[in-house]
Amino acid sequence: MMHDFLAYNRSELIARCHAKVLLRAAGTRTAVGSNHAHGISVFIDQLIATLRAEHMPGAPHPPAPDAPVLPDMGESATLHGRELMRSGFTVEEVVHDYGDLCQAISDLAVERDEPIAVHEFRILNRCLDEAIARAVTEHGLQHDMAVAADQMGANTLRLGMLAHELRNQLCTATVALSIIKLGNVGVSGATGKVLERALGGLAHLIDRSLAEARATAGTPVHRTLLPLAEFIYEARLIASLGAAQTGSRLRVPDIAPTLAIRADRDLMQAALGNLLQNAVKFSPPGAQITLSARAAGDRILIEVQDQCGGLPEGAVERIGAPFIQMGQDRSGLGLGLAIVKRSVEANQGLLRVRDLPGQGCVFTIDLPRHRTTRPALVAQ
Repeated sequence: MMHDFLAYNRSELIARCHAKVLLRAAGTRTAVGSNHAHGISVFIDQLIATLRAEHMPGAPHPPAPDAPVLPDMGESATLHGRELMRSGFTVEEVVHDYGDLCQAISDLAVERDEPIAVHEFRILNRCLDEAIARAVTEHGLQHDMAVAADQMGANTLRLGMLAHELRNQLCTATVALSIIKLGNVGVSGATGKVLERALGGLAHLIDRSLAEARATAGTPVHRTLLPLAEFIYEARLIASLGAAQTGSRLRVPDIAPTLAIRADRDLMQAALGNLLQNAVKFSPPGAQITLSARAAGDRILIEVQDQCGGLPEGAVERIGAPFIQMGQDRSGLGLGLAIVKRSVEANQGLLRVRDLPGQGCVFTIDLPRHRTTRPALVAQ
């Protein structure tokens, strides 16, 4: 009888199924663990129980073609499909698992000259059909849940980035307003322009976010030719306010007037402003922060050097990962460098960091080099 044949050769059948899985996985990165063997072994035990039940007193001979299989068989197949999905296997590999068992039973029966009744093969096929259907259904459900979870994570990151950018602009506006209120500078001066730009940046972020929500797509990047000296001058105005709060000294070497970058002004100002804010934030009071920009071949290198004392071990490799905070100051969401990296890459650039152990670090924004013939509108 088939149930005796399966029980006697249980280990051999499991081994053959596992060997087929390993053969298919050869040359791929998919790791084959114990989930395959466990799922198949449980299915064999349930198949044996189903076949034995067919020979119990009172059972019809042969059994009805649509006779139900054991309830546990569907439950274990569901679990098997879930385990394979979480292990990174495709739905095709789920189907292969049960096909392997059917092939192994057929081959071994021929090799051992073991006769198997037609109605027993029908039971086998009915059980396989039920198991495959349940396993594939669960695999698809788990896949959909994983996709939904990834999407939720992306939405959370997007909202966190928006909050971080809004906070940066609000912080700049607040500092500028506090300086104006002291009465030492006028609203029409450079500090007033910083306040105006920060408020404009807030309005732009809100408008951009509304457009993104309506279009359910990423914000388009609008690149224009920006004279490098003017771009750095604007960043210096904003950074000088934060530096003044801590007594830091901001050093900005002269920049060649013909150099330019092609970038989205708002994205790149936010990125550079974030690096400068971090430099002030993580350096001791009175430290020197250096903002420089120069040409290197066909590239423009914008560098921010601080005196933070150097980065923790392993920090360089994790730079730009979201929700990672490198310093002792844990205020904020840990999204700043992730925003910088995203903004720089959106403008066809690269973000790098160089550690200066015991001294500080240098963040470099690497962008394509362009030229401008328009004279700079600022005095360096």
